[in-house]
Amino acid sequence: MAGRVVFNPQAFANVEKDGKTVGFSFETKAQYYRGITLSIVRDIKINIDGEDVKREDIRFSVNGETFTLEEMRTVIDSDYRWEFGEYAVVTVLKEGGLSKGKHHIKALQVIAPSYMPFQIESMNEADFEI
Repeated sequence: MAGRVVFNPQAFANVEKDGKTVGFSFETKAQYYRGITLSIVRDIKINIDGEDVKREDIRFSVNGETFTLEEMRTVIDSDYRWEFGEYAVVTVLKEGGLSKGKHHIKALQVIAPSYMPFQIESMNEADFEI
């Protein structure tokens, strides 16, 4: 059986701000069976082309609002849920973004539902092109 597609293949792109390329972004779905509050997302780890991304360089956007991974731990407002089946935007701050061409991403989601005695980890990877 094929795995569930979690990355939007059309949404990998460099991010520009004030005429400068400041990073890259992609869209991904939560690897959980229901929508979740952002506060239970314990971590998102990203590796691009064999290089790990620093935690402080990751931004997470849902419902028009952007958070650092640390800020997400305090978000309990139901307006900022990562709903099942919906894409969230993950942005990686990286001066110059990614070069044109083919790339490989590995992304680990770590989710800690309050009613489970353990964290749920889901590793996903894909090839994409900028």
